[in-house]
Amino acid sequence: MAVPDWIWFVFIFAFGCCIGSFLNVVAYRLPRDQSLVKPPSACPACGRHIRFYDNIPLISWLLLGAKCRYCKAPISPRYFVIELLTGLVFTALFTVYFRTNLRTGIPSFLDGGWFIYLISLILSAALIAASAIDLQLWVIPVSICWFVTIVGLIGSTLGCYIIDPALIRGYALLPSTSTFLFKEATIASLAIGAAIGLVISWILLATGLIKRSYESENINHSSEQAFEASSEPPSANHESQINHRLEMSKEIIFLLPIIICSLAAFYIARKNPTIHTWWLNLTQYPAIAGLLGSLWGYFIGCGIVWITRILGTLGFGKEAMGLGDVHLMGAVGAVVGPTPVVVAFFIAPFLGLGWAGLRMFVKKSRQIPYGPFLSLAVFTVMIFHDRIFNRLIGLFYQ
Repeated sequence: MAVPDWIWFVFIFAFGCCIGSFLNVVAYRLPRDQSLVKPPSACPACGRHIRFYDNIPLISWLLLGAKCRYCKAPISPRYFVIELLTGLVFTALFTVYFRTNLRTGIPSFLDGGWFIYLISLILSAALIAASAIDLQLWVIPVSICWFVTIVGLIGSTLGCYIIDPALIRGYALLPSTSTFLFKEATIASLAIGAAIGLVISWILLATGLIKRSYESENINHSSEQAFEASSEPPSANHESQINHRLEMSKEIIFLLPIIICSLAAFYIARKNPTIHTWWLNLTQYPAIAGLLGSLWGYFIGCGIVWITRILGTLGFGKEAMGLGDVHLMGAVGAVVGPTPVVVAFFIAPFLGLGWAGLRMFVKKSRQIPYGPFLSLAVFTVMIFHDRIFNRLIGLFYQ
């Protein structure tokens, strides 16, 4: 007997609110380098442990009147908002994937659609947590980004064992080397070459042959300093002491092995028929195609933000976008693939215009935490995925 829709919606919304409660823990503890598991939740003001009946998502905040039961210290509305937002996002994605025609090709929930939905939930939860931290502390923890990246790589590799690979490729349910712009062998060579270059850059960094940017100042990259800065961006006095263009040259040097190895692998695969055939045969294995497609999505997501960061900093003499944004979009690319992450990147500025204008008039500052708007753009692409892809295909194949 089919389960009524209202039971699905109630369960998913409640589950989302519970995950939102955990995301509140992540948003508070992760920037402070505290364990996410222990000790149990406690009031930041009086230190008293929060009882289970005072920790029920949404309900407890309302019943307590947004105050601690013991010391009456105010409880931030952020806790309620994140729980509610997570529940609504989880429910919205379930509706879009399984109860509307906005996303086609996804199998029914029990026939494998749960796998696509689960990966989308993990990405959504991570984006909500990262956005909450970025809004308050102007920093995006790299650990969140790496976690999502690993989920994307593993999910894209294993997806073919749960869902028909033809569906995955035909409807772009997961990243793959098969795209409407590039051939499979092209994506494979670029991805593997970039991966080799990244390993070389890491080795050079670890041995001290190349230097980290902002290594001495650690501005904008230290969670501790971000915590101390509270809700404000770094001060102008601190910024004026840093040669940002010099710091960007360090990042360019780090990227050179990635770019060179990627182009070299592409050239070799293109000029050598034997290697080209080998690349092509390699991508015929769905698991390999998924892994390399996810890996290429990661590099595209990182690359498009990193290029913007470098060019903006060189042009204006101030740090344009943070490395957290680079890692965040790399993680998104590993989950959704190269094309959706590029589309999301170009949607994000339009979503941030209103916030930027408000800050200019209210706080006389043009700086904005960009992570929340990148996240909102990713949600938009996830929901309108098919319409965006159809428009792009029509644009390139008219």
